[in-house]
Amino acid sequence: MLKRILISLFVFSLAFATTASASAQDLPYYFQVEKQAVNVYWNSDGSMSLDYRWTFINQPNAHEIDFVDVGMPNYNFDISAVKADVDGAPVKVSTSDYQGSGSGFAVVMGSKSIPAGGKATVHVYVGKITGILYPDDEDEAYASAVFAPTYFGSQYVTGKTDFTLIYHLPPGIKPEEPKWHPAPSGFSSEPTAAYDDQNRVTYTWRNASASASDYYLFGASFPRAYVPAETIQAKPVEPLIDEDAVFAICCGGFFAFMFIGMPIISAIQGRKRKMQYLPPKVSIEGHGIKRGLTAVESAILMEQPLDKVLTMILFGVVKKGAAKVVSRDPLKLEIASPLPENLHEYEKDFLAAFKETDARARSRAIQDMMVKFVKSVSAKMKGFSRKETVAYYKSIMERAWQQIEAADTPEVKSQKFEEALEWTMLDKDYDDRTRRTFSGPIFMPVWWGSYDPAYRPAPAASSSTPSPFPTNQPTSTSRGSLPGAEFAAQMVTGVQTFSQKTIGNISDFTEKITGKTNPPPKVSSSGRSGGRSGGGCACACACAGCACACAGGGR
Repeated sequence: MLKRILISLFVFSLAFATTASASAQDLPYYFQVEKQAVNVYWNSDGSMSLDYRWTFINQPNAHEIDFVDVGMPNYNFDISAVKADVDGAPVKVSTSDYQGSGSGFAVVMGSKSIPAGGKATVHVYVGKITGILYPDDEDEAYASAVFAPTYFGSQYVTGKTDFTLIYHLPPGIKPEEPKWHPAPSGFSSEPTAAYDDQNRVTYTWRNASASASDYYLFGASFPRAYVPAETIQAKPVEPLIDEDAVFAICCGGFFAFMFIGMPIISAIQGRKRKMQYLPPKVSIEGHGIKRGLTAVESAILMEQPLDKVLTMILFGVVKKGAAKVVSRDPLKLEIASPLPENLHEYEKDFLAAFKETDARARSRAIQDMMVKFVKSVSAKMKGFSRKETVAYYKSIMERAWQQIEAADTPEVKSQKFEEALEWTMLDKDYDDRTRRTFSGPIFMPVWWGSYDPAYRPAPAASSSTPSPFPTNQPTSTSRGSLPGAEFAAQMVTGVQTFSQKTIGNISDFTEKITGKTNPPPKVSSSGRSGGRSGGGCACACACAGCACACAGGGR
């Protein structure tokens, strides 16, 4: 009897430990970077060395900090010359474990992982990075040294960071020779100048209330003579222009352009500008693909029409059993209580807006919800390439359509369409492609009655063929079918109906969103835009005169 009790206790303990371990793996990363110190060494051979030191405070009930992603300015670094330690104990580094954007490596914490509620200091030294100096646009005799330290995804970071960055300029430079560039917001306009232990001139910037998830760009320029000429990267060659030819063309077409072309172009550009609700920084910051976006978030990134985006959200909440359409004209929803646990934040905000009974209050709530949603997608894209990310999600959309079009039976085609409904809606040719694809009978998903109040499926004949659709949604009726043309028409007109019955004129609605998420730039009285960094580095990874570490989204 005692033996059986001991065995039972052992099995119970093992099961509990396994469950606890699995639960721990599902916890999110969430930490504070209490202190961050970055020493940037600009060496006499034209290379750069980096010394990072972070003090992490892991939050209670958070995933252990088992990796730290460190972004690099480019791929010109030797991983064998990278060293890392945690509280003085050496740990490994790996490029294959890196999950940030662009170039970089991961610190593999191993046995030195920081548990929930724990605190430790991670130190990293990168011996040599090349290809990081550019010409200074304001002075041909100077080189531009610009750098943005690695940062972490905002979803992982909490609290403030005492942040110090120190530039160590090449040996031999005199204090009066170098020039600093404008400092990032939150830092003093002028750095503290001093000497280091090697008698090198240093510039120090500090912000005691910085954010470890923000992008900070620092820079200085110094005489080219202190580094080899070949280490300064060449500026892009600008095409030669025949000034006489340009003058002749301009003289001939000036008045026609001013009185005919300009008004037309202005009108087109103005309308296009109102539809661009994503802030421009999403298009120019960072590089690498931002994975993990939903189909609806991808639609925002592609700046799809907002009536289509809202319709995608409607399909999502209906499929999850969070809402039921009780009337299409006007559109009214019956919202589940309690709500399912698997809803995204934008879906919760969408349902909250539809709880408003007054039409004007609902419209304002939907506008606020979309502004919040657009800003959240913009924040997720920080440090990533919009171009590469859009191409990635377009490939997902195209694969989804190919699987639907390749299906050889109505059942399989219906199933594939059900599984990838929101992804197919990313297609600009969605309307025509839907009509072309569905010509035969379409088997309706079990949730269709919650979307179309008029839908009443006929009782299905007995069959041994199992339903191809998921049965996670409760239903009291059997799965029916519609002719393909009728189904396609309903899918296409659903977007138009949402626009007409819920948000009114789509152009006016989008313009209100754009006014808050991507307002027109304010007129500046200053004609200077570039500073000393070589053209004003909107993203230091992508312009001449700059070098940076784009690691947004990493751990």
